[in-house]
Amino acid sequence: MTPGQKAEARIAELGIVDPRDIDIEAIAFDAGIRVEYEQLRGCAATLVGLGNRAIATIRPSGSSGRDRFSIGHELGHWELHRGQSFQCRADNPSDNLVSSTKLEIEADEYSTHILMPSALFHPAVKSFNWPSIKEIDEVAGLFSTSLLATTLRLAKIDALPVLVTCYTSQGRRWHVAAPHVPTRWWLKEQLDEDSFAYDLLSAGRPCDSPRKQSADAWFANDDAEEFEILEQCYSPIPGQAIVVLYLSDAEMFERGYDPAVRKRRK
Repeated sequence: MTPGQKAEARIAELGIVDPRDIDIEAIAFDAGIRVEYEQLRGCAATLVGLGNRAIATIRPSGSSGRDRFSIGHELGHWELHRGQSFQCRADNPSDNLVSSTKLEIEADEYSTHILMPSALFHPAVKSFNWPSIKEIDEVAGLFSTSLLATTLRLAKIDALPVLVTCYTSQGRRWHVAAPHVPTRWWLKEQLDEDSFAYDLLSAGRPCDSPRKQSADAWFANDDAEEFEILEQCYSPIPGQAIVVLYLSDAEMFERGYDPAVRKRRK
């Protein structure tokens, strides 16, 4: 089983059928983990265990959603990596998306699925056409998760043709695409001046609902100018833009292999 499958099996075992019943501290306690809160330096959480008991220490972030994700992350380490040596997770949760550390990626996957299990999350987003930032935030409120974690889950649930990416003025940091989005679409390394995300970072102009955008503002493919997509973005911290791109043109899925993207960066 994958980390996500193990997390969702745990939710099913507990008989949870309502997002509001996902009490992550209680789930952790049932697994043998006592959760404590303390001001840590350099990391969001730590885990110390002996035998079948452990203490997860969480640094209060001021965000319930982020703290819950940290608890789920440490629970993932406990369930998946007990007895192994690992470092505590990065100070900024976004940093794990550019990390090559397998254990951290697995713990994040576990946390994502135990907080937003597919059977509950999919119906919550199915009613929306192209969810706006506000609507994604409403789903985040339902699951008591952060906007970033919920945005990423929107891509990984594979219910919509969506691609989530993070840019700074230095360029692209990471991206996550729904599994069925063709890999032939190659994101640009630097923000295009015609993108709404560029306006967000350079002038502070928000774009919190899906707006039509030429695909060549985002993709380096030679034929990108033939298509339109939907773009929206928000800034979780100064200098960083989280961008949600919807491939709303069905013909983008019908285009064949593009030889120009053979060196596409993952």
